[in-house]
Amino acid sequence: MTVDPPLDSNADAAINHDDALSYWNSVSSDVNGMLGGFPQTSRIDLLGSRNFLTKLRRKYSPGKQALPPLRRVADCGAGIGRITKGLLMQVADQVDVVEPVKKFTDELIASVQEAGAEEQKAKLGHIFNAGLQDWVPEPGAYDLIWNQWCLGHLTDAQLVAYLVRCRDGLRRGDVGEPNKNAYIVVKENLSTDIWQKDIFDAEDSSVTRSDEKFRKLFKEADLTLVDTELQKGFPKELFPVRVYALRPM
Repeated sequence: MTVDPPLDSNADAAINHDDALSYWNSVSSDVNGMLGGFPQTSRIDLLGSRNFLTKLRRKYSPGKQALPPLRRVADCGAGIGRITKGLLMQVADQVDVVEPVKKFTDELIASVQEAGAEEQKAKLGHIFNAGLQDWVPEPGAYDLIWNQWCLGHLTDAQLVAYLVRCRDGLRRGDVGEPNKNAYIVVKENLSTDIWQKDIFDAEDSSVTRSDEKFRKLFKEADLTLVDTELQKGFPKELFPVRVYALRPM
């Protein structure tokens, strides 16, 4: 006897950007609010991301010499700048921030100013208070576009269109050659549905996609998967988290 998979629940069509904004405007502008009541995961998350990014960059810059700073990067769905300050400012000269909730970017700006660190102030670039469905990266501007725990607010079609814009926003290599040192990074929860279906969360109006779905959408955006790994060390009750490094085909 075989069991047919359930009909598509059409989770994608249930996404509502206004509902998502209402949810995020209701949560606290701190790490607890950003991480849904699991602030203890921040340290291990940042460590995993830092190790992944270092290994990725070492693939094309072998040797023991220090890696040069990235010139310009973007933190997309940045919230209060947890990743901006905890990772990207440590590896880049300029970090642009894309975040639709203004109270979050206000908190980021205030925290950088209050810290009194001139280096951090100098590295904080443009602040774009826009949803990812509306943001258009400057063509050829970025060495790295980081997306974490935010792409579930886009429909499949919006996500592919967004990734295409990000692809065009990466710094280009020599004429006729791809830039081996410019990446789009995606770090997201993975669906645990037995049929690999998207899981819709009505609380924040987002979907959790499967690894299979992500890979399909990456291909539709003409992106090559360069590297990927599962995040380790998170509580068992949370969704598994996978990070992907992508660049143009």
